[in-house]
Amino acid sequence: IPMLRAIEGLADTTQNKRLRTTLKDVHDQLERGRNLSTAMSQHRGVFPRLVIAIVHVGENTGQLEESFQQLSVYLEKEQDTRKRIKAATRYPSFVLIALVVAIFVLNIFVIPTFASMFSRFNVELPWATRALLGSSEFFVGYWHVLLLAMVGGFFGVRYYVGTDNGRLKWDSLKLKIPIIGSILMRSMLGRFARSFSVMIGAGVPLTQALSLVAEAVDNAWMEKRIIEMRRGIERGENLSRVARQSELFTPLILQMISVGEETGRVDVLLLEVAEYYERETDYDLKTLTARIEPVMIAVVAVMVLILALGIFTPMWDMMSAYQGR
Repeated sequence: IPMLRAIEGLADTTQNKRLRTTLKDVHDQLERGRNLSTAMSQHRGVFPRLVIAIVHVGENTGQLEESFQQLSVYLEKEQDTRKRIKAATRYPSFVLIALVVAIFVLNIFVIPTFASMFSRFNVELPWATRALLGSSEFFVGYWHVLLLAMVGGFFGVRYYVGTDNGRLKWDSLKLKIPIIGSILMRSMLGRFARSFSVMIGAGVPLTQALSLVAEAVDNAWMEKRIIEMRRGIERGENLSRVARQSELFTPLILQMISVGEETGRVDVLLLEVAEYYERETDYDLKTLTARIEPVMIAVVAVMVLILALGIFTPMWDMMSAYQGR
């Protein structure tokens, strides 16, 4: 099928309005004599630089069909990994939100009811009850300040993360979070290996491939390490040496990169590296809920224990005193 007809057909069948408008503009530019990669580069919000670079190489080598095939596999894997990470982290996110809402409801509406009841009895309250009453008084008296602090903190952190230094620190911190950090690290290393393999297999120069892959990993800390790898390549060092200096990869992966350089099959072995990391990520994601559940249950249990001790212990003491009379 001729390219113009293919682009026109895609524009007519897609349900996404933005993509439809973009494809129609690409079609118009192709009719005016521009090549495909140049037309796509006018819409960087839709087509990432990595996609444009591979299409450009495919045009120059006469392997445009193979380039799109590589991109299709890469993007499908990328989307699948992102969806699985979001699905795995959805449960702990909902639990944490529910805990915060429960703390507010208990302190503002539930505990004050018991506080008024305890105040009518001239008895010494246990430490758990005093802690609950003090917490409730603070929430009732300063709930608006707490709410403003939470909203201000959210937007303040969001603004800081939007800066270059803030994004670098946040992306580095994410990889150190217990349980989740190692999964994110493996996921990004798999993304790096797959995208780098696709770029090299398509014929993109090594330094340009590293620059494009640095953007594709979507992590400022790892992007900085990959840029340092590119600078090492520009100084004349080989890929295995700069990979070892980056301290990103395990000895097994470094060995595979070294063998790939010796045999001229870096793209093939990097693809195997990507599949290795993706299998590791898949296994970790499947067991993530089972590993997080005990922590969540322990947190809820501690909250219920403090609540029970704070509310029921003085009630039992008062009932015992009343029966003794």
